[in-house]
Amino acid sequence: MSKAFVKEDQENIEGEGDEIESPVTPNGKNYITPGGYKKLVDELTYLTKDERPKVCDVVSWAAGNGDRSENADYQYGKKRLREIDRRVRFLRKRIESAELVEIEKVQSDQVLFGATVTFRDEDDVEKTYTIVGVDEIDLDKRRISWVSPLAMALFKGRVGDYVTVRMPKGLKEVEIVSIRYDPLLD
Repeated sequence: MSKAFVKEDQENIEGEGDEIESPVTPNGKNYITPGGYKKLVDELTYLTKDERPKVCDVVSWAAGNGDRSENADYQYGKKRLREIDRRVRFLRKRIESAELVEIEKVQSDQVLFGATVTFRDEDDVEKTYTIVGVDEIDLDKRRISWVSPLAMALFKGRVGDYVTVRMPKGLKEVEIVSIRYDPLLD
């Protein structure tokens, strides 16, 4: 179809220019644990070696069925290919910029990347979080990004230190109770 017959706001449908932005981190660093890195690589491998070829086969088959403008398999397949390609580009950028941190090798009495920190809030409630890369956040496993407000407040703290954390309900003072560097088990 000629571009002359396409509305301006439809020109971007093919997925160009609508890249998913990588999370912005201080100094452009993309710290990540080996396990998190492996997950990114595994997803990239799955998309490029398994899912994309299957979707290409469906699109090829659907294209051979005639009129593509009313062919749902073709339309959906092309849309899915754009989604896969966008995700592949994103993963490649994240993997390329990754800086691996082996938590087991960190020996510090301060809160750094990879630390599992237990702190006590003003209400005497203890909470424990592990500080990980932006691609590894998992609140169900109590893993937070190293650039999150909580992690930034705890950063460089030691056991017994009091730090002020910006919480949804306002500022809270918490006491760091323990710091450990355990390997992450998924």
